Amino acid sequence: MFDILVYLVENYFHNGQLPDAETITKRLSAAGFEDDDISEALTWLSGFGQPEESDGDEAFAQSRGFRIYAEEELTNLTVEARGFIIFLQDSDIISAPQRELIIERVLALPETSVDLERIKLIVLMVLWNQQQSVDSLVLELLASRDYSSPQ
Repeated sequence: MFDILVYLVENYFHNGQLPDAETITKRLSAAGFEDDDISEALTWLSGFGQPEESDGDEAFAQSRGFRIYAEEELTNLTVEARGFIIFLQDSDIISAPQRELIIERVLALPETSVDLERIKLIVLMVLWNQQQSVDSLVLELLASRDYSSPQ
């Protein structure tokens, strides 16, 4: 699935958004990806949905509170991945709601123990999905590794 996400970033990031699911499916099939992998990636991407607004969103976005990870989160996020998420939030690259979305998307993966390289890709997908402008240095930081390396 991560190979598909890398492919989508490489081919569509500059457009600012993804085409519809049918177009993506056709293009991914033409690129040689398996139907099961495509379906899994599209299901995972659909988890972004549309953000729901609530009265506490602004306060939460500005939150500087300490995040305690649940046991499942500790299992699914390596120490380096958690440290990177903290770094991104402390550097104001991501907000508290974006941090939570990143963690939620990690928990939605079929695999456990998501490493730093995969977290970088998930962060990039979150920022892209929310159409947040990404500074070129941040983009370089997030795209600096080979995401297809085995865990």
